Amino acid sequence: MTAERTGTFLTLDDGRPAVRFSRVYDHPVDRVWRFVTEPDELARWFPSRAEVDLRPGGTVTFTGDPHLEDSTGRVVAVHPPRHLSFTWDGDELHFDLEELEEERTRFTLTNVLGAENTAARNGAGWEVCLAALDARARGERFDGPHAGAEAPWKELYAAYVTAGVPSGAPVPGLGA
Repeated sequence: MTAERTGTFLTLDDGRPAVRFSRVYDHPVDRVWRFVTEPDELARWFPSRAEVDLRPGGTVTFTGDPHLEDSTGRVVAVHPPRHLSFTWDGDELHFDLEELEEERTRFTLTNVLGAENTAARNGAGWEVCLAALDARARGERFDGPHAGAEAPWKELYAAYVTAGVPSGAPVPGLGA
């Protein structure tokens, strides 16, 4: 994987900072929905194991990330199989799925940031995670966020910083 940044830093209409990613997968929307809602699917690409109670106000349980303590979030909105949003460690994650022609789906992840200076860090992290999801969608294996020091996270982070994306937040597990 090259250190090419695909995320966009933006300010939402309500003034909150965010990073956004978009992909098109050669799968129907129902299949992509399972990528973002089923714990065993999420475990293949999401940074933590996530178990989601798919109802507004439902609990999201995050476990297994070696750099973060186990925690919980809250489902903000769910409209199967088109939208899911939940809170996680001060941020809000939005997954939007749009059905396209020929059983393809546009997947959009928006990470609404609790703090602007996390944009480059989170952007780089999502690049690694989404590379794993991209591979999963192609039927390939990629360790993604679980690749440890082998993941090209630092190169991606540098690409975000070079692009002027806000940075400076500590990196879990690196002490920097």
